[in-house]
Amino acid sequence: MQHETREDGFEPPLCAPGGPPEKLSDAELLAGLLDPDRPRVEAAACLLHRFGGLCGLYLASTRDPGDDGGLDGRAARQLRNAREITRRHLRQTLRRGAALTSPQATVEYLQTALHGRGREIFTCLFLDTRHRVIAAEDLFQGSIDGACVYPRVVAERALRLGAAAVIVAHNHPSGIAEPSLADQAITRRLKEALLLLEIRLLDHFVIGDGTPVSMAERGML
Repeated sequence: MQHETREDGFEPPLCAPGGPPEKLSDAELLAGLLDPDRPRVEAAACLLHRFGGLCGLYLASTRDPGDDGGLDGRAARQLRNAREITRRHLRQTLRRGAALTSPQATVEYLQTALHGRGREIFTCLFLDTRHRVIAAEDLFQGSIDGACVYPRVVAERALRLGAAAVIVAHNHPSGIAEPSLADQAITRRLKEALLLLEIRLLDHFVIGDGTPVSMAERGML
């Protein structure tokens, strides 16, 4: 494709090359997502630089456009939609019947579902006797620094779904994934409430920047 130059001397950013997505750079992928008819790689690269990469750009897309550091308009909507498509794909993959045999098997979904959310979200994976996912649901939503979690609600939902085990997770909007004392306390209460119903709490993940923390692996269950 010929690279056009306008009479005023402005040179439009180059278009992204074709090819398999896995062969494209972050800027090329972003350009194709935001403007599939004429992807502008240089404009996409500027966005990545401004927000510190794909992670920072996604975080900016989740903020209110009026907030400082937010991303305005169409780009924010498209990024949110892309993230939601990925989240739903992973959730549907979990529901196809494959058993969860290790904490790592759930991390990809939980990170995609919870990382970068502006408010604290508490989500549950309800499992059958073979640790296959029955449902993945967000049960509680709070503020930027906490959410009220009611073990009775989790237990009632587990009973209604016929779950034999539960994995729970929540995000820390601050990005620091270290479990707080409050996180440890609610984990103990959840475990006790579910055990009364012969339902096992397998793990509680805390999602922040970087690797999620498994409270089971930390010996906190």
